[in-house]
Amino acid sequence: MRGAALLAGVLLAAAPATAAPSLAQCKGANGYLASGQRTFLWRPEWLAAQRAAAASDAALRQRIVRGADAALRRGPYSVTDKPRAAGSGDKRDYLSIGPYWWPDASKPDGEPYRRRDGEVNPERNGERFDVQRLGAFSRDVETLALAWHATGDARYAGHAAKLLRAWFVTAETRMNPNLDYAQAVPGASAGRPEGIIEATRLVPVIEAIGVLGPSKAISATDQRAIEGWFADFATWMATSPNGKGQRAAKNNHGVFYDMLLGQFALFARMDSVAQRLAQDFLTRRLGPQVDAAGTLPAETARTRSWHYSAFTLRAGVQMAMLGECVGVDLWQGDAKANPLRRGVEYLAGYRAKLDAWPFKDIDLADPGRRARAMAESDTMLTLAAWGFRDARLMPPVVPAADAGWLVPYPR
Repeated sequence: MRGAALLAGVLLAAAPATAAPSLAQCKGANGYLASGQRTFLWRPEWLAAQRAAAASDAALRQRIVRGADAALRRGPYSVTDKPRAAGSGDKRDYLSIGPYWWPDASKPDGEPYRRRDGEVNPERNGERFDVQRLGAFSRDVETLALAWHATGDARYAGHAAKLLRAWFVTAETRMNPNLDYAQAVPGASAGRPEGIIEATRLVPVIEAIGVLGPSKAISATDQRAIEGWFADFATWMATSPNGKGQRAAKNNHGVFYDMLLGQFALFARMDSVAQRLAQDFLTRRLGPQVDAAGTLPAETARTRSWHYSAFTLRAGVQMAMLGECVGVDLWQGDAKANPLRRGVEYLAGYRAKLDAWPFKDIDLADPGRRARAMAESDTMLTLAAWGFRDARLMPPVVPAADAGWLVPYPR
């Protein structure tokens, strides 16, 4: 079911692109709380549509329930479940290795690892590291929150709250609020700035917490503790060597840094941080990365050029959504003036003629990887079409609303 439902696309397809925007407003750290849920990226009308769809479509409701019932049997998850700690000696420190780094066959111990761009080392997804654990935690919290919202079944909200407490609150199992040891390179680096991008898996967790608010499953004490965790993590992003390194990145990592810090700051009630990031985003962050034609040279030089172009633009679109929460309009301007629109329009122009894409991409030659790449870019294009109020940006086939998810995120 992953990535199959993007109700924003359903809503946009049902209304003219020039229709008036939603009356619901995101207001700083309160998000869309006035509509019942304190979300920032999951809009009230999308959540309402998801609930209505589940009520009218028995098959959809059954799939949502089946997924949530399976999630009830999993977890809680903890970074302390790995067999060995990171270099700090504390199992509560998150640990992962870079996805494209492989043992060097010419060395007895394989170290230092060597980079093979676009080829994921399966070792990364094993029990020794936390990336799969974080992904499973994120998926289950998202699944359970949306299932509670669609069905009202308190079991789903209760189990989601249990998972959240284990990951963020309970002293023995909570993750320390840092990524000092993320995307390590065995034999070369204990952890790298690039590892911060793995925090994308926390984006739907924040939105799910907002959805769960009316359920009362998350106590006020736990809510404060989780907000405190994200405040500490945001501070780490701004002050740590890895955080400073990621902030200086001039490719997708820098774009994601701004978007992630913006959402985390809003959740932690640091409105001014999110506002400053949004104010500088088009000129300081994205503008230098998008050329006059609309390509992103740092991404088109990669072996997965389509994926990384769409990936970067998705973070840009999400940043524009967050900008609405702090009174900064990143949707305004035509393609010449707005680098986000220019990049989106360039990619959209090739969506219906992928074989003409002028850059190397190993995903597009493989049917399975091609389908995943299309799902990712179609998500971005659908959200961009909604944000820019321009149906011409829509992908050829609107993502189907046949599962519980509103927006698919990387896992």
